[in-house]
Amino acid sequence: MVTWWTSLSTTMQILWAVTLSASLIFVIQSILTFIGIGGHGDFDTSFDTSGDVDLGGGDGSFDADPSMNLLTFRNLVNFCLGFGWTAVLLHDNIDNNFILLFIAVLVGVALVAAVMWLFKWLSSMQQSGNIDVHSSAVGCEGKVYLTIPGERKGEGKVQITINNAVREYDALTDGDTIPTGAPIKVLEAINDYTLLVEEINPTII
Repeated sequence: MVTWWTSLSTTMQILWAVTLSASLIFVIQSILTFIGIGGHGDFDTSFDTSGDVDLGGGDGSFDADPSMNLLTFRNLVNFCLGFGWTAVLLHDNIDNNFILLFIAVLVGVALVAAVMWLFKWLSSMQQSGNIDVHSSAVGCEGKVYLTIPGERKGEGKVQITINNAVREYDALTDGDTIPTGAPIKVLEAINDYTLLVEEINPTII
C-alpha cells in the first residue's frame, strides 16, 4: 500500500484522498440514515446550521432532506464522490487534464442533482400519501428548520407535528425573516408541500 501510494503523482494522491474520504463519509452517512439517525452538518444559503436526512423515524415516516438547498454537507460529499471516482477511473484513459476535470465535474453535479430529485420525490410521495396537509397542518405549531426569508422573498423549511409524527415542509412568511429554531404557527397550506407561517412571540430588537 505504501509503495502504491508513493508511486502516485501529487495530483493522483489528491484525487485519491478526496475520493476515499468522500466514500468513507458517504458510507457512514448512509448507515446512520438507514438506522434513523440524521447527520447535523448542513447549512442553507444563509449559512444556518441545520439537520440532515432522516429516512427512518420511529414512526416509519420519511422526513424530507434539506438537500433541496444546494449548499449542504451531504451535497458536497455527493459531488466529491462523483467527481473523485470519475477522475480516478478515467485518468489513464484521458490524457487531457482539462477534459478529464470537466467530465468529472459534470458527473459530480449530475450525482448531486439526481440525489436531490430522489429525496424530493420520496418526500412528496410520503407527504401526499399519508395526510391532507390543507386540513391537518393549519393551526399546527412547530419550529423553523431553515431560515425563512421575510415578505415571501424566498422559502425556508419548518418542522411541525401532525398525527404524532414530525413532518418537514417548505415555508413562506408575510412578516419579517424568521431564523432557524424560532417557534412558528401554520396559517395556511399554500399547496401540498408549502406552508404559510408566522413566528410565535417574535423577538423585538
